[in-house]
Amino acid sequence: MVKENLKYNEQNHVLNGPPTPGSAPAEGDLGFDTPQKTKDPVKAVKKTHKSRKAVQDFLGGDYLSKEWVTGNLSYILYVALLAMIYIANTYSTEKMFKTIERTKNELKELRYEYITTKSILMFQGRQSEISKRAVVLGLREAKMPPYKILYSGESLQPKKAEKP
Repeated sequence: MVKENLKYNEQNHVLNGPPTPGSAPAEGDLGFDTPQKTKDPVKAVKKTHKSRKAVQDFLGGDYLSKEWVTGNLSYILYVALLAMIYIANTYSTEKMFKTIERTKNELKELRYEYITTKSILMFQGRQSEISKRAVVLGLREAKMPPYKILYSGESLQPKKAEKP
């Protein structure tokens, strides 16, 4: 790199500013030929849009026959497989989410039914409600409070008859 800079300086170029007419190298010193200006008439060229050309190549099938497509075909198929797995995963997640929501709604309805049934049972279990239903069946409420009957194991055995 340094050698190239020295070579450039040896050709009397000034690095700190634009070249002046006297310090510019001759055309032959640069190592390439400058094109000669010709006075040919300029023809109008119709520009093709890059996007239009890309669409035409893709629809025409030329796009798939290019070297970089055929060289990377395994990678393209891998990406396509990952995309299909991603889509399937999204579908199954949405399906599971709908199932969970349906189960939550069913659980909510069952909880409401449980609370309603429990309150009805507690209301019907009151003594006043039981006595009303018993009257309909022909039963009446006892006036005497309940009492315990005590017995022993001897009272259940038959007594032997005594001889006179």
